[in-house]
Amino acid sequence: MNTNLENKVVLITGGAKRVGAAICRELHAHGANLMIHYNTSKQAAKALQAELNLQRPDSVSIIQGDLLNAAIATSLVKETTARFGKLDILINNASTYEPTEIGNINEENWHDLIGSNLKAPTFIAQAAAKALKKSHGCIVNITDMHIESPKKGYVVYSVAKAGLVTLTKSLAQELSPEVRVNAVAPGPVLWPENNPQFDEVYRQRVISQTLLKRIGDPTDIAKAVKFLAADAPFITGHVLAVDGGRSINL
Repeated sequence: MNTNLENKVVLITGGAKRVGAAICRELHAHGANLMIHYNTSKQAAKALQAELNLQRPDSVSIIQGDLLNAAIATSLVKETTARFGKLDILINNASTYEPTEIGNINEENWHDLIGSNLKAPTFIAQAAAKALKKSHGCIVNITDMHIESPKKGYVVYSVAKAGLVTLTKSLAQELSPEVRVNAVAPGPVLWPENNPQFDEVYRQRVISQTLLKRIGDPTDIAKAVKFLAADAPFITGHVLAVDGGRSINL
């Protein structure tokens, strides 16, 4: 085990499944202790907690919360510092993703998409700022490669993720010099679940637009997060694209 994150405490939102779980495994493998947030994925969160605690006892806790409730932000940070004594790294990973075409946008999907992708990271970062300054820690936000080339039919999601990029840069200024703030912008690494739009024809078109002619893996995102968290002490306010070159080929 590489231990360059040994004794570091990580709070990650939406960490129970998919890319979030890959990030948890990567950071844990490098010595970090984790507070894994979930909302509805209790079974997956408990399974991941058991898996990682088997590798290193008492190194992982889980916490439930609906991030659309801004008050949850304070409790996430408070519970993390109470459990582990400090907070070194915040990963704003939780996200919702759904189409919103002009003519069909309503307050419900605005509330959901802006809430999970932009509002929650803002309030959690604010709640975590004092603890992160004390530990000279960092924040890594998970945004999207479509921030510069918005995906058609996904207006609100695109707005939210673009806002998260601006939040990243703003927080880098606001929290400096004690806290570094960066973002990872994933490309195609996992197909959305239960969405017929992402059929085989669509998937092959995406792959053809990607310079490396393949999709990535959740571990590619996890390694980028680990790099920004542990191996980039002079990088802040940066958005790292991990998309196989697709964002420059659209």
